[in-house]
Amino acid sequence: MSIWQRLMYWIGLRKSPGPRYYQLSESLHISLTTLASRENRTEQELAKDIFVAGLNQYHETFELWDTWESLTPREQQVAALVCLKYTNRQAAARLGISPETVKYHVHNVLGKYGVNSRSQLQQLLQEWDFSAWKE
Repeated sequence: MSIWQRLMYWIGLRKSPGPRYYQLSESLHISLTTLASRENRTEQELAKDIFVAGLNQYHETFELWDTWESLTPREQQVAALVCLKYTNRQAAARLGISPETVKYHVHNVLGKYGVNSRSQLQQLLQEWDFSAWKE
């Protein structure tokens, strides 16, 4: 039994520690077969790569969320406004703080996300809905 299977069993997300089997819907199976044929790969190879890509995306999403939760409330506000393409001056007016303070928070947010620019932050969080932060 893998560590993952044990963990899922221990935390109660699986009733049995044994192997788990999945069945694809007919339309998904046809898509998998077609794509595997086009790429000259077996369905198993392609399914494994798709699964790994999905797990990586899932992991990255949780990392982004964990970073978001590590931000202070003011940093979250500033990050949201940056993602809505507010300038420092616009964000400052919206939050009632100075543009220099916004600049300070932007610097902290960029550092915590490990990016170098506002556009990289916007790209990193492009799937997130910040509409609640709009005026």
